[in-house]
Amino acid sequence: MVFRTTGEEQEKFKKESLEMLKTIEEHAGTLGKKKFFGGDNIGIVDIAFGGIAHWFGVIEDVVGVKLFEAQVFPRLHAWTENFKQVPEIKESLPDRDKLVVFYKQMRENLLASS
Repeated sequence: MVFRTTGEEQEKFKKESLEMLKTIEEHAGTLGKKKFFGGDNIGIVDIAFGGIAHWFGVIEDVVGVKLFEAQVFPRLHAWTENFKQVPEIKESLPDRDKLVVFYKQMRENLLASS
C-alpha cells in the first residue's frame, strides 16, 4: 500500500496501483462516451468506485506520489469530475483539507511505529 510504505516498497505498490487504474481505464465500458459507468445517470458501479474520486487526491497529497494523472487516465479523470459534481455526492464528501491533515498525521505515526 502506497500510504504505509516508503522507498522501493512504495514504488512497488505505486506500480501495482497504476496497473489497477490502467485496467479500470481500459475496461470502463461507456466511460468517455457517457458521464458514468452505466450511462448518463449515476449507478451502483459509480458508488462502488466513488472512493477513487475523492481519496486518490488526498492520498497523493499525503504521500507525495502522483498516481491519478488526467493525461494517463482521461476517462477515469473525467468520470471523477462528473461524479464529484453530482449534488448528493458533492454534499456528502468530507472536507479535503481536513482529510489531508488527518492522514498526514496518521501516516507519520504508522511510519514511526514500523
